[in-house]
Amino acid sequence: MAFVDEISPASEASSADDVVNEDVRNLESFGYKQELKRDFSFIGMLGFAWSVLTTWTALGGSLVVAIQAGGPPVIIYSWIAVSFFSLFVAYSFAEICSAFPVAGGQYSWVAILTPPKWARLTSYLCGWFIVIGFLSAGAANGFIGASFVLGLAQIAHPSYVIERWHVCLVCYLVLILAAAVNLWGRHLLNKLSKTMMVFNLASFIVVITVILSLDNDKASAAFVFKDFVNKTGFNNSYASLLGILQAAFGMTGYDATAHMTEEMRNARKDAPRAIIWSVWIGAFSGFVFLVAAFFCIRNLEAIDTTATGVPLIAIFQQATGSVSGAIGLTVLITVIALVSLCFLMAQSSRVVFSFARDHGLPLSSYISRVHPTLHIPHWSIITVLLVNMALMAIYFGSVTGFNTVLAFSTEGFYLSYIMPLLVRVWGRLQGRHDIDSAFSLGRFGMAFNLIGMAYLAFCVVIFNFPTVSPVTSADMNYSSAAVGVAALVAAITWFTTGRKHFTGPQRGVIIEGSTSFIGEDGRDASFTEVTIENEKS
Repeated sequence: MAFVDEISPASEASSADDVVNEDVRNLESFGYKQELKRDFSFIGMLGFAWSVLTTWTALGGSLVVAIQAGGPPVIIYSWIAVSFFSLFVAYSFAEICSAFPVAGGQYSWVAILTPPKWARLTSYLCGWFIVIGFLSAGAANGFIGASFVLGLAQIAHPSYVIERWHVCLVCYLVLILAAAVNLWGRHLLNKLSKTMMVFNLASFIVVITVILSLDNDKASAAFVFKDFVNKTGFNNSYASLLGILQAAFGMTGYDATAHMTEEMRNARKDAPRAIIWSVWIGAFSGFVFLVAAFFCIRNLEAIDTTATGVPLIAIFQQATGSVSGAIGLTVLITVIALVSLCFLMAQSSRVVFSFARDHGLPLSSYISRVHPTLHIPHWSIITVLLVNMALMAIYFGSVTGFNTVLAFSTEGFYLSYIMPLLVRVWGRLQGRHDIDSAFSLGRFGMAFNLIGMAYLAFCVVIFNFPTVSPVTSADMNYSSAAVGVAALVAAITWFTTGRKHFTGPQRGVIIEGSTSFIGEDGRDASFTEVTIENEKS
């Protein structure tokens, strides 16, 4: 007699179907129909999240600015601190996301966790911060991808001079390619995510190994870990805050998984794991990259004024001592940047789709449509593409204006991060502690929420600081103005359309430890009153 029962393929398929059906029933309990395909596995989503986060490559673009504002020691120690505090946010998000796995992410969580009187308004404001943040990030990442492509062309042909319109046109090209992948290659995203998990890790190992082994004239340990550098024009304390700011820029986007939960299998259990692991991996890879890169910097001025427009390419050239070596390493980074743009567009389109599904945007009835055969939010993808291209067009007329777009992409994210933690703490203080989460922080939940919220609030403040003195109109930090514009847009659309039409998820308030929802007639109804049709995916 066999001691271990064999599991037949039919049993495995049945188990997988049960998991998907449970995901579908859970989504329907929020008042949403399952329209997107659930084919992302845990590994696929982890690869997706890490590709969007890409901390070690994102940090490469801000190395020079960071060195001017405190030097390598400030950015390295700031990175450790930023990573540490970001984990409190990530763990808090994991708990909430497990309980409420819907594509709206933060704005949906705010709608569910906020008392009814303020739920719709606060959720609507959070939704606009997320949407504008993602749309700005799309233009920013398109700019980065285009810069790497043109940087490769310039270092291979030194006589070539990069013009602003070159950057814009190449950015349009990579954005269109990213949209095409999302429109016609959606079925490949899970496999591509798994592939990029391996490629990203392999590229990281190759880059670190090559620059450290080929660079025979490394910087001193004192330069990397001790010497304070301040070329900002401000005092040293202020410069140190700017160094923290540069580290915070690199740790943004770990909410990626939350917006893809409607396309994950076993989302309640796997989504929290993907959020947490992406931050852990990003923190480690970012730290190792920073230390290695700083040891390979010898001529800061050459890096700052490189004709490629990409400081990281100049660092590679200094470390390897050859153009071909720099090109080889830059190709790896460029592939990561371009694929990351595809994933970011997928993530952004899901946010836009979800917000339009809740009638939060103009033309919501069109933007929220899902293609009947491709099972993708095709109009949301096209909307994201067009807005990304429109924001990139600002670069034609004003570099300062475009820099404001780049700055708001980060601040928009952090503002949307702080709101669900704020209302979660608010609920805890009122005695509403429990949520139906498969990932619980238990008695540590309040501490994690408070620490994460305090860190985010600190970052939101310093994001508005100017980075050089004396401050002129060309190098002023206009982030606060951008936030004001975003809030104004949200206010105008709220009073014109949102107040009457914005809905949010049906499941609403947490009352005495049990979750309830808001029915179509506006009355609170217990969750057990909902009859859910078991619709096979």
